[in-house]
Amino acid sequence: MQKIMREQLIEKAASLLNNGTVTAVLGWGKGEFDYDVTPAVFKTEEELKAGFVWNDFCGANFSKYLVKKTDRLEGKLLVFLKPCDTYSFNQLLTEHRFDREKVYAIGVPCNGMADIAKIKAVSGEGISAVDTNGEKIAVTTIYDDAPVMIDPADVLAERCINCKSKKHVAYDELLGEEGDVIDSARFDEVARLEAMSADERFAFWQNELSRCIRCNACRDACPACTCEKCVFDNPASGVENKSPANSFEEQLFHVIRAYHVAGRCTDCGECSRVCPQNIPLHLLNRKFIKDINEFYGEYQAGETVGSRAPLVNYTTEDIEPGEVFDRRDK
Repeated sequence: MQKIMREQLIEKAASLLNNGTVTAVLGWGKGEFDYDVTPAVFKTEEELKAGFVWNDFCGANFSKYLVKKTDRLEGKLLVFLKPCDTYSFNQLLTEHRFDREKVYAIGVPCNGMADIAKIKAVSGEGISAVDTNGEKIAVTTIYDDAPVMIDPADVLAERCINCKSKKHVAYDELLGEEGDVIDSARFDEVARLEAMSADERFAFWQNELSRCIRCNACRDACPACTCEKCVFDNPASGVENKSPANSFEEQLFHVIRAYHVAGRCTDCGECSRVCPQNIPLHLLNRKFIKDINEFYGEYQAGETVGSRAPLVNYTTEDIEPGEVFDRRDK
């Protein structure tokens, strides 16, 4: 259950709209189902009251939306940012992807978002209603009259279980209490994969990535993927569509994408959140983050605006390639 209530966010947004501070609000809107929350733009108090949503399914990171939304808008855009979102916000500012003067950012605390797949594993399919306003999540299905009561802690999204920070690193205004950077166990699963043999790791990723349908949801949602023209959208590239010739062609797509965001990924987890095949894509990015920390020193992308990632900031103290391979052998 989120401590900041929907009414508080609506009141704040309506106030900023009515006094002219902002001309539009980027927030969460109603989807087809209670758990199908979708990003939406609101321009009036009436629209906010009718369609604005804030609950345990507001996982979308709005940072990437600012790239195009601010270009098309006259005036300022109000955006609500959870702690993890603010790192992507700063990283995009570092890359000059949107105009900071056209954004009014409000930080909202987050207690973690729910994973609908985990909820369905408990309640079953056929969900007709989900109520997250109580101490427990009440899930009603078309097969039962009585709701299934679920502890929110049991259905937290993976990225929330291994949350790196409850602290906002960017905002114009903060609602609620500020949190702290967390001593997270987010690299534990990466370490488990590293402990496998090369054949075991290959088998793991072949099993996971072979489910990829090349829908591009991971790329489309990733705040680090903001190229004006992606190579995978270029018909002349030869890699626009999924190839039927190789059952493991997906490795090319995902390895290229992981390299593309290396040093810039803030570990927001959007790639895994939106994947319809439930592939743990965040583990690829966390492997890069873990290696960068070990080889170049602790670095968190998006922690501050203007910080240079180790991979683009050469120093004479940089680790030598031979030493990298020596460490991996050990």
